[in-house]
Amino acid sequence: MAIIERVNELTYPYATHPPRGTTVEVAEGVRWLTMPMGGSLNHINLYLIEDRDGWYVVDTGLGTEETESLWRDLFANELNGDPVKGVICTHMHPDHIGQAGMITKEFHCPFYMTRAEYYQARAFALGGNASSQYGADWQGVQFYRRYGMQDDYVQKLAAPTRGGVSGGWRQRRGNTAAPFPLGFHRLQDGDTMTIGDHDWQVVVGAGHSPEHACLHCKSLGVLISGDQILPVITSNVSVHPTEPEANPLHIWMESHDKFLDTPPETLVLPAHNLPFYGVRERLRQLISHHEDRLLAIEEHCVQPRLAAELLPVLFRRKLDARQTMMALGEAIAHCHLLMHRNRLQRTLCEDGRYRFLSIDPDLERRAHPEQHDAPDDQPILV
Repeated sequence: MAIIERVNELTYPYATHPPRGTTVEVAEGVRWLTMPMGGSLNHINLYLIEDRDGWYVVDTGLGTEETESLWRDLFANELNGDPVKGVICTHMHPDHIGQAGMITKEFHCPFYMTRAEYYQARAFALGGNASSQYGADWQGVQFYRRYGMQDDYVQKLAAPTRGGVSGGWRQRRGNTAAPFPLGFHRLQDGDTMTIGDHDWQVVVGAGHSPEHACLHCKSLGVLISGDQILPVITSNVSVHPTEPEANPLHIWMESHDKFLDTPPETLVLPAHNLPFYGVRERLRQLISHHEDRLLAIEEHCVQPRLAAELLPVLFRRKLDARQTMMALGEAIAHCHLLMHRNRLQRTLCEDGRYRFLSIDPDLERRAHPEQHDAPDDQPILV
């Protein structure tokens, strides 16, 4: 794979992804592979770390027959005849955990995950995806109505069907209900895993998911970042009916401040897009992007606004029902952070809906309504 030029202050050492069923060594004992996903984001990056007598798998792909078949080809052709010694999952989303049960069962090896990620993943595996149950419960109906969704949309939530507003999510992303490991080895922030001749430190972030684990090897100059730091797209950071008063964007921004300590020469191995150099530059881009969005929302809320009325501030395209649900979650996350900063006030009005109003007297000085970044095309489920 060819070296390509610096783009947006980031350097991409590889021009293309490895062909499916193959791996590429990106650092001593660290191999990169991809697995298929549906939709516009058609891949997930996974990684293998070589130990003295086997391999550790970092993230596993979707729980589909196609992905399982590709893994079995890799077992036969890419592991030098050595076994998998452990499976590490950065977080609980289906494209990361879908084959964890299959691989740990195949090799009788341990499964590593942070506690919050494991138990949320296990709850989904046993009870189905919570997003498909939102509309069937009064809490979900109340949540979406309060934040401004029209009644016909909320009624669709109350009867999710395959391919509907929330009911086909699992089929689109891959079945992850079974198998899933029945036990796990807990990862915590600051833990060190020694694999081969190198130490890998666990660095935990949050916001995109509850307790997202990244792996940093200082001696190799490598950070496996999962969805915490992506070079092109931004991770979905949303509020959901399962925790309606959450403030995930606040936690996510704090996590980025923490990752700014990463040495600038580090090669970042993300779950999507291409590996890159420029971790600090990318973190500053992400922080700046969300600060810009926060200010744009403040400016839009000089008159009381529903969260649903803020979607055009964040996204330029007309959204389908599923995208609207994701976009609303992101809009609410921005509003909750502004409430935390005492820049927005939320009022439950007589019609049973929340409206947000800007209350910072300094807004007029800070505002620059004609100079914001262009809205994103649409939310991406990552």
